[in-house]
Amino acid sequence: MRIAVVGCGYVGLVTGCCLAEAGHDVIAIDSDIARIKMLQAKRLPFYEPGLDVVMEKATRGERLRFTSDCAEAVRASDAIFICVGTPPLESGDSDLSAIDNVARQIATAARSPKLVIEKSTVPVQTGQQLRRALEVYGCAGVSFRVASNPEFLREGSAVADFFHPERIVVGVEDQQSEQQLRDIYRPIIEGSFNCPVHESKCPGGAPVLVVTTIESSELIKHASNSFLGLKISYANFISDICDRLGANVEEVTRAMGLDPRIGPQFLNAGLGFGGFCLPKDIQAFIRLAEKHGVGAGLLREAELINKDRIEQFVGKVRNALWVVKEKKIGVLGLAFKPNTDDIRFAPAIEVIRRLLAAGAHVCASDPAAIERARAVLPRVQFCSDPYEVTRDADALLVLTDWEEYRLLDWKRVYVQMARPLVLDARNMLSVQTMKAFGFEYHSLGRPDVAAEFALASA
Repeated sequence: MRIAVVGCGYVGLVTGCCLAEAGHDVIAIDSDIARIKMLQAKRLPFYEPGLDVVMEKATRGERLRFTSDCAEAVRASDAIFICVGTPPLESGDSDLSAIDNVARQIATAARSPKLVIEKSTVPVQTGQQLRRALEVYGCAGVSFRVASNPEFLREGSAVADFFHPERIVVGVEDQQSEQQLRDIYRPIIEGSFNCPVHESKCPGGAPVLVVTTIESSELIKHASNSFLGLKISYANFISDICDRLGANVEEVTRAMGLDPRIGPQFLNAGLGFGGFCLPKDIQAFIRLAEKHGVGAGLLREAELINKDRIEQFVGKVRNALWVVKEKKIGVLGLAFKPNTDDIRFAPAIEVIRRLLAAGAHVCASDPAAIERARAVLPRVQFCSDPYEVTRDADALLVLTDWEEYRLLDWKRVYVQMARPLVLDARNMLSVQTMKAFGFEYHSLGRPDVAAEFALASA
């Protein structure tokens, strides 16, 4: 099928590349000329494992091309995915101006019937407004069908998620739109297409195709992300209780997760959720509920718990160091999660800003996100080598749970630090291992390794 994908951000670029790899002819569009030139040169604008392989294969097979000419791409396509950003406004509402702008471009350019598919995360009833915009600005005699197809891609595993999803949700109003979307996703629905990268991480079996109304489809994305946020905040609530009562949050949440009604995922205590999706989507869902007279106290409390994680962890740093001013603090991890370079709403960035405000000297490392962080943290010293971050440090903070940090030579780290103090905001290191090395070790909701032990062993 001939497909246009409008927007070459995280969602749009993954969608375009993977649809092309699945056998469709795809034109990916973006208004950012510099980004289009970068993609035409086969360079990615962000880090996503395996996406470079998929993009190179699709472009080499001439199934994928990039352009800034939206009109040309619209005319050449049967179906158009809208994958532009919907950032939060100060009110908490989603900014839908980019979708409105794309709708106008599609409407004025189209000369034949089109299926227009919402892929961006949007509030319920956006489909109605999109249809109206297409009708108002469209040429006489040109018909448009609107559908919703929310994305469930996780940064760091987006390629595998696209080819092996648990479910594909499509919101439609007619049989023709449903059939067209079935044809688009047929290789994936039938389970006949294997992920070209990360094969070992791909689950077996075909996904469930969920066909709903457009309104239900739009709601599913916000409902799913908000529930994940609730679950994370609940785990952090349990962590706080464990800290005060001497229990171990990992023992508690492991036992909870064995209940199939609860499940183990998203029950990890830590700095809370970050990135662009969960905070934005919860905020938008709260605003949507309250605008329509539905109380959103449950979501507001989850949001408050999440925001408080930063201050609580910085408080642990202050308590451990006594005086933060003029101390050298090493930081491992800048991205909001491992396997991505995305620092948007990253808890690590906020922790560092508070430490800088308190007068600390911060040296930080991350396998992928240093260049992005450099633009927003000009006072921080960055090192690609994590061992350089630990040299002569008064404290070392683990803020993103990259696997390579677990595998560091912690004996070497102990020797290099001015004070062997580690504060683990992701609970990724073993309490017993850190104790055996002689560290003063603090995590969240787990027993600390006392300072007396570390000092006695030094």
